Amino acid sequence: MTSSPEPELLSRQHDGVLWLTINRPERRNAISPAVLDGLSQALSRANQDREVRAIVLTGVGDKAFCAGADLQTGQSFKFDYSEPTQGMANLFRLTRQLNVPLIARVNGACMAGGMGLMAMCDMAVAAPHAVFGLPEVKVGVFPAQVLSVLSGLIGPRALTELCITGEPITAAQALQLGLINHVSDDLDAGVQALLGRFLDKSPAAIRRGLYLMKRIGTMSFEQSMAFTESQIALFALTEDAAEGQAAFREKRKPNWSGR
Repeated sequence: MTSSPEPELLSRQHDGVLWLTINRPERRNAISPAVLDGLSQALSRANQDREVRAIVLTGVGDKAFCAGADLQTGQSFKFDYSEPTQGMANLFRLTRQLNVPLIARVNGACMAGGMGLMAMCDMAVAAPHAVFGLPEVKVGVFPAQVLSVLSGLIGPRALTELCITGEPITAAQALQLGLINHVSDDLDAGVQALLGRFLDKSPAAIRRGLYLMKRIGTMSFEQSMAFTESQIALFALTEDAAEGQAAFREKRKPNWSGR
């Protein structure tokens, strides 16, 4: 009797953190339809689950976070053009609706579409040996979709250089550009340290705060001011806001309800 193959996306939840791991080491954790579908479903569920306080996305092993599209299949750039939107773009759209902090644990090479997965995350921690790149021009295409999530992270000159040379950069260079938050010699410890800095904060404030930040990202200044004016009072109406202010006055740690 043959055993069933392992899923291409592993999922586990522990202490309020959902860990999603791309499990295709033989393909350097390249993106597949199963990976895209699994990520979309997992993120959608997590966004509705108040028990999930954070999500960490990574890849199996220490060689690759994600190598991008799986070019070995020969199907990477073949789409169903009867559909007005496509899988990778839909995943990026979904993360714009995500109100749970999403962290990229970059454990190795982060290339092409993998850069898109990293950039769609709210924060990123990388191992020192991780490399980052957009090598699409080397195979005759261009990193079109990932530009939508990368352009808000780094300046246009640096992004243009990455796109048209196809040359990779180191984790230290990615940190300098603002592409990632931290480089950690002990990657797991680095991720846990980042988690520890916000998991003790108000779940309601973080949830509403991410909603706010993602909405104003594409607004003009006046639109942003009008929207934030309408939102600021709503923060104060939550149970967490009342508890946080009471705890401050009483000089104690808050007991968050997340509501």
